[in-house]
Amino acid sequence: MKNVVQFLCVFISVFVFSQAKSVKKLPIKNTTKTAGKKTLTAPKTSDLVIINKELPVLIPKKKDGNFGYVNQKGKFVIPPQYHIAVFFYEDCNLLNSPNEKVRKFGTAEYATVEKDEISYRIDKKGKRVYQFKQSDLAQCAPKEYTQQLFQAYVLNGFYGIIEKSKFKDPKDYKQFQVYPQYDYLYILEGDDVVNPMIIASKNDAFGVIDVNNNIIIPFEYSDIKRNFSWKLGRMFDVSKDGKDYYYIDSKNKTY
Repeated sequence: MKNVVQFLCVFISVFVFSQAKSVKKLPIKNTTKTAGKKTLTAPKTSDLVIINKELPVLIPKKKDGNFGYVNQKGKFVIPPQYHIAVFFYEDCNLLNSPNEKVRKFGTAEYATVEKDEISYRIDKKGKRVYQFKQSDLAQCAPKEYTQQLFQAYVLNGFYGIIEKSKFKDPKDYKQFQVYPQYDYLYILEGDDVVNPMIIASKNDAFGVIDVNNNIIIPFEYSDIKRNFSWKLGRMFDVSKDGKDYYYIDSKNKTY
């Protein structure tokens, strides 16, 4: 059930923070020096606590219009100063760069941020270690994509879930994995195709369910973004007013 498709890491970056504009990777005149200004403070090693091994050590968070990074206790360890900040994750455009010296900045030890329409990679101390240069970016190599087992199915205006390989007759309710009962469903991309997380909407509220119709996140949000936050960070990008978004984990804990 595996098909090989080609996609770019920049595609992932766009959707991770779909509430913000695209990250701009602008040319610069000189790349021999460390790019950009230093951050205000460098986090101590003790600030990079691990409470939940499934979650990122540093989590993007918005405050007063800017993004920084908090640890798993919710404490800012990289001050909010960026217009865009994404999860620490690979950038295959840099990993495959024709400039061997910058390839290391494409690893998951670094994250992409943007300030004043200039994009950088930062390390986990908040230091700007690289400023994007167009000539450094390469095309991403083809990656293996595992096709989802389940898909949303609409019946009489309501959404349900079916297992594509087994579903034959919509008149047989037993063939539905989740019988159509929701106003909207969206299966999030992730590494576990057997038990994916599913954004659901009912009675003008959003929550998250699994393929057995168990409620993972209660229906108390006005919106949950359909992006790559679950795949990259095992978190959900939620809002209660449709304006201010923040991350929660699968136990509905806010960060």
